[in-house]
Order: sequence, then C-alpha cells, then structure tokens
Amino acid sequence: MISIKIALIVFTCVFCGALLGMILRAITPEHHLSQDSKDVIKLGTGLVATIAALVLGLVISTAKGSFDVQDAAVKQTSAKILMLDRVLAQYGPETKETRDLLRRIVAYKLDQIWPEDRSQTANLGEHEAVPAGEEIQARIMRLTPQNDGQRWLQSRALQISGDIMETRWLVLAGEGGSIQVPFLVVIVFWLTIIFVSFGLFAPRNAVVVAVLFVCALSVAAAIFLLVEMDQPFQGLMKISSAPLRFTLSHLGK
Repeated sequence: MISIKIALIVFTCVFCGALLGMILRAITPEHHLSQDSKDVIKLGTGLVATIAALVLGLVISTAKGSFDVQDAAVKQTSAKILMLDRVLAQYGPETKETRDLLRRIVAYKLDQIWPEDRSQTANLGEHEAVPAGEEIQARIMRLTPQNDGQRWLQSRALQISGDIMETRWLVLAGEGGSIQVPFLVVIVFWLTIIFVSFGLFAPRNAVVVAVLFVCALSVAAAIFLLVEMDQPFQGLMKISSAPLRFTLSHLGK
C-alpha cells in the first residue's frame, strides 16, 4: 500500500537523520559546538519545529475533514437510494424494472468500490456512473402518471435521483486527494532537520537511540494516518461499505 511505503520512507529519512546528527557530533570540532553555537542551532530548530507542527496539524485537520465529508456523502447517498426505491414502490408495479435496475447498479458499485478481493483497488467508475444514473432518470421520466399522487411521486423520484447524482459528483471530486508530493517532501525535509539536531546534541548510547527510534516511528505513524485519510476509498482506513450494504439488503422489498 502506498501509505505504508510512504511511512517507511519517512521513518528511514527521519531516523537516519538522527543517526547522521550523532555522526556529525563525533567528527565536528569542539569549538563549533560551543554554547553560543548550540543556542543558535536550538533556536533555528525550534523555529522549524514550530512551523512543521503548525503545517502538519493543519494538513491532518484538512485531511480528516475531507474524509468525514466523503463518509457523510456515502451515507447520504445510501439513504437516498433507499428512499428512491420506496418512492418507486409506492408509484406502482410498473416501476419494478427500474427498481431491479437500481438494485443491480448498487450491487455492481459495491463490488467495484469495496471488492471482496483485498488485493484489488477501489474503482469509483466515474465514466460508468453518469450513463447508469441517466438511465434511471430516463425511465422515471417515461412513466405516465394516472393521478395526482403518481405525478407527485414521479416528481419526487426525479428530485431524489438528481440529488444522488449530485452527491456522486461530490464523492468523485474529492477522491483524488489533496496532499501534493512536493508538500510532503518539504514536511519530511523539515522533520529530518529536526532529528539531525536531536542527534547532534544527544549522547551516543542505547537508550537515546531507542528513544529516537520510537520518536521517528511516531512521526512516520502520523504521516501514515495523513496519507490514509487522504485516500478514503483505499488502504486500511477506507470508508465503510456498511451503509450501502444495508441499503442493498432492503432494495426491492
């Protein structure tokens, strides 16, 4: 998975940065590590650490917000699909073929976005969604209402199907992710600099190395969570398919 690979790269860069700092301390002349020099290095590192913390916190918050929007969109779509099926059922038996088509579309999309084979990647099928949605709407428009009740139900079904398509485009628009590679490279660069400074002033013993190892692992875990939330339909933290599966189990009843 891409998120695990990125986390491993981040861990390697950050932890190796700490080890590099220890090596630099061993070969750097003592007069270059005077108290004044240490104060300047600490001030500079503190500035970089503050910027990195603010930016990383902002990005994690943005990614979490985007993940929540996508999750809400899936739940909203699931509810509206079920509502559309019930409206068509109330219209009359002439909508049975349309309801069957709706059920087949939902089953197909479930298999595409949440495949049983975990080795397969999610496929939102943006090119397939438009014809399928338009076919449902075309069938609804071809209905011939016989009374005011059926006319209202037809209008309501068209409204719900339009809302489903709108939400569908919302999901597709946010699927590409918001984290750019150059931005991620800059964040990792900042974190590496910080860990180089840690190693530069740290004594060389097993306890310090172990602490730096755990800290580097924690940083990599934060980046892992960030990348995972930026890909809501991929990876270990992908959006649950439970709402849509619940909808599928009740369609046509």
